[in-house]
Amino acid sequence: MNALLGTVNALLSCEQALAPAGGPRAIVACMGAEEARYRVRLYPPYHAHREPMPAELRAQWLKAPALLQSFGWTYATSDELEADDVMFSFACAERERGGTALLLSGDRDMFGAVDEAVSVLELPKGGGAPAQIGPAQVRERYGVAPAQVPDFIALRGDPSDGLPGAPGIGAKTAAALLQEHGTLEALLELAEREPARAAHELRPRIRAALADNARQLRDFKEIATLQRIEVSPPPDRAGDHAAGARHAEQLGMNALARRLRSAA
Repeated sequence: MNALLGTVNALLSCEQALAPAGGPRAIVACMGAEEARYRVRLYPPYHAHREPMPAELRAQWLKAPALLQSFGWTYATSDELEADDVMFSFACAERERGGTALLLSGDRDMFGAVDEAVSVLELPKGGGAPAQIGPAQVRERYGVAPAQVPDFIALRGDPSDGLPGAPGIGAKTAAALLQEHGTLEALLELAEREPARAAHELRPRIRAALADNARQLRDFKEIATLQRIEVSPPPDRAGDHAAGARHAEQLGMNALARRLRSAA
């Protein structure tokens, strides 16, 4: 039950960190497909390097919905899109109603969802309070604005998703190009001009890397762009740690159950 326990502990840690400010009005636990079909259609090697989920781990996730809901948390999933897309959709819905959203994720694709109302929560490896990643922190880390993150991923690549990016273009070069030209589309339009004209603004090696891989780079950006599905903002709901403890005990997660009862 280690994976399921880790998920619950991460959510509890964030809930506790937010308690002094009144806590979140609701928590949504999001899941989804291991890989979105449209992303695999665009680029068949997407996620292909990942090992299939072990049967033991899959069995844990089958128990996740009931356990997570027992805490009073909303559970949401999608058969077609990935958990990141589901999280993004709830963040958009919350922002549109005038609220703010905090996204707990280790996937850097989520930086593309960040704006003044949406931040990413990052749990430190050594423990402690989660760090809040807003627009300024995204710019500090990547050198680009949150809206440029899909362009950045397309150029630089994303090993965790199996996206190679543009040959010979690393993170610093990708950020510099986007700082100067704004979007992947603007860069490709420039690179696809006659070489003599493009050479005034792009080094030959970079122009060739962009022009020779233009179609694939456009696909990479579409893959890296979070997709929205129809969701409704979750109702205000206080956490029920006592019910969570009872359900955890039924699953044999006795240490978690004791800790929840002790905290209560």
